[in-house]
Amino acid sequence: MKLNSNEEYGLRCLLRLAYKGPGGSLTIPEISQAEGMSEANAAKLLRMLRRGGFVKSARGKIGGYTLARPAGEIVVGDVIDELGGRLFESGFCDKHAGQHETCTHSVDCSVRGLWRALQVVVDQVLSKITLEDLLHDEKKASALVTQLGEHPGLFRIQQ
Repeated sequence: MKLNSNEEYGLRCLLRLAYKGPGGSLTIPEISQAEGMSEANAAKLLRMLRRGGFVKSARGKIGGYTLARPAGEIVVGDVIDELGGRLFESGFCDKHAGQHETCTHSVDCSVRGLWRALQVVVDQVLSKITLEDLLHDEKKASALVTQLGEHPGLFRIQQ
């Protein structure tokens, strides 16, 4: 499993806007140049983020994109869901049944349990991190994630 480029670069676009501060605005060319991506890709991602309610756009001389709400109110898990989705979704087993209509392990699958548990842990971490938390340097952001993991009961896997 891995994050796709939409999730990675979409989050980076949001961070770029968050660094501008409240009301700070950037254009597609400014974001694409700063993040080393094509303008077409930046435009696609910003459309997705606008539809998800994370950014607002304005036209004209002072046009560009701004955050739709404060960085502290934008949850990273919600952004990831909008840009690409979950690691393990319902219906996953139907989509990956091999050559059969249903998976040969559909009745009792230990692997499915692993994917579900992993999804729960990922959701729990991403639901507690905001865009504002990621405005810090790598060391502080890593410390935050470590601190989340040290809280008893954070990672409760429910059957």
